[in-house]
Parts: sequence; C-alpha cells; structure tokens
Amino acid sequence: RQAHGAQSWLGLAWQSRSGPGRANPVKLAAMRSLDDVFRALSQSPFRRRFRLGAKERAYLGARAREEIAEHACRIIHERLAPSEPRNDGRQTPMRGHPVFIAQHATATCCRGCLSKWHGIAAGRGLTQEEEAHAVSAIMRWLTARPVTAGEPAAAACDTQLKLAL
Repeated sequence: RQAHGAQSWLGLAWQSRSGPGRANPVKLAAMRSLDDVFRALSQSPFRRRFRLGAKERAYLGARAREEIAEHACRIIHERLAPSEPRNDGRQTPMRGHPVFIAQHATATCCRGCLSKWHGIAAGRGLTQEEEAHAVSAIMRWLTARPVTAGEPAAAACDTQLKLAL
C-alpha cells in the first residue's frame, strides 16, 4: 500500500466496520484526550514498564503500519467492544503480538482500564468513536517505539529474512 496520512489508516480500517445499527443513543461521558491519557500513563510505573521484545519489534518491522492498525481494529472490535467482553480483565495476553503489549501500556486492555484511564464507561458496547480512540492510543504508542534497537525498519526486515533462510 502507499503511504497514507496520519489518520488515513484509521479511515481504511473502519470502512468495513461502519453500517446501520452502530449508533449508540445513550448520552456518553466525554472521553479523555489522548494527550491527557498519555500524560497520566507516564506517571504509572506499571504502564511504563511495557517494552516490545525482539520478536515484536521484528514483527512490526516486517509489516506496514496499515496492517498493524487493521490488527488493532480487529482486536479492539472483537475483544473489547462488546458490552460484556468474554473474560473481561483477562482477555488480553501479556505477549505474542505488539498490539497486546501496546494495549497494556496504553490501558486499552480491558473495560476496567478503559473506564479508569480513558473515561469510557463499561457495561455497554463501544461506539465507533471509542473504538477509534483505543486504536489511536495503541498506534500512537507503537509508533513511538523503535522497530529494533538501532536498526531501521528495512534492516530489520532484511535480518529477519536472512534468519529464515
């Protein structure tokens, strides 16, 4: 895919998710801005300790940002958006995919954390705007992380291919 602007990946990701019946008639409390959320997260020793491992950095280096955003959209939509997510509070693994690690680092891992840190109430399905907010937090965190220690993304892809051979 061609490079897109900062918000276009979100538009691409949501094309398949929009449709009738998604509007929520309930008056919603205001979500906290991502700047406020990230400022608060930076004060949390627990949230600050999350780091991408070598495998997660290689995974990011081998894929386009849009693909990772699609993964984040799907994960949020399937695991966090329902009014009563399955295994809420335990549905996000601590490793295995960069999005999972980013969810813990950005407090988008469960409905309790979304409520506490982002001001998104639990007990009802997420709106498209709220899902987009969670995905934006994840992508902002991932974008701020180096792909590999001291290597640009292209070098990480080359290294991964050489190791596979």
